[in-house]
Amino acid sequence: MKISELYQEKRPVFSFEIFPPKKEQGIGVLYQTLDELRHYAPDFISVTYGAGGAGVHSKTREIAEKIQNDFHVPALHHLTGINSTKAEMTERLAVLKAAGIENILALRGDRVPGMAPSQDFLHATELIAAIHQDPAFSIGAACYPEGHIEELATCENGRHLKAKADAGADFFISQLFFQNDSFYRLQEVAEQAQVARPISAGIMPLTNKDQLQRMIFMCGASLPAELIKLIYRYEDDPASLKAAGIEYAIKQIEDLLKHGVDGIHLYAMNQSEFVKAVFEAVKK
Repeated sequence: MKISELYQEKRPVFSFEIFPPKKEQGIGVLYQTLDELRHYAPDFISVTYGAGGAGVHSKTREIAEKIQNDFHVPALHHLTGINSTKAEMTERLAVLKAAGIENILALRGDRVPGMAPSQDFLHATELIAAIHQDPAFSIGAACYPEGHIEELATCENGRHLKAKADAGADFFISQLFFQNDSFYRLQEVAEQAQVARPISAGIMPLTNKDQLQRMIFMCGASLPAELIKLIYRYEDDPASLKAAGIEYAIKQIEDLLKHGVDGIHLYAMNQSEFVKAVFEAVKK
């Protein structure tokens, strides 16, 4: 099923994200995790896409096919354009279409140090427009409650949302955030920009101090005082910190649901514990 149709049939939509393991032995573990999680009836599962060569690309496709064919859940195949030419992307889309993949999250992708980007897809909007030429695909796009890490001003949010929607994006999934007010402001910006597309809220639990540093510098996500205090309180107790981080994320989700959010997208990091806890707490 196309994910754009899911949003038309029900709200909220529940989904989660996984990534291809770097080591081959990790694939079996990932499939065991997915087998456990399918019993919670997610509406779709997204699979991230690496910046490397063809082997990385094929892993995403293989996992997406497995999700659809064996677990009978729609898969959202991530696709990045920054290091691809138009010819390469045309071939890649043909392969995905032949494999029965019809849902794509179109992203610019991260810049790779030492690798000059292709000039064909310097922005996500260009990739969205290219995919939109084929009506077989339903297209998702990323959005940023606190603005993209490369943008100094969040006022760019409305312009970027509108450009992606006009290029052919059917729905949006937000980057992670820890303060719901940031997401509600994004919703207001979308409304002001006359972007009438569903937006799923991206949620990840903060479970360790190393993760804190990565989130701040990679995503630009700000931390509320409540979460900082939890980290301080449990910095020498990893199990309690993890439990507190999941509990905080569940409270975030409960508040988002009360405000009528279009969807909840969990950044699962290939771990079942967080997804199970959320689904058991809020998806009844």
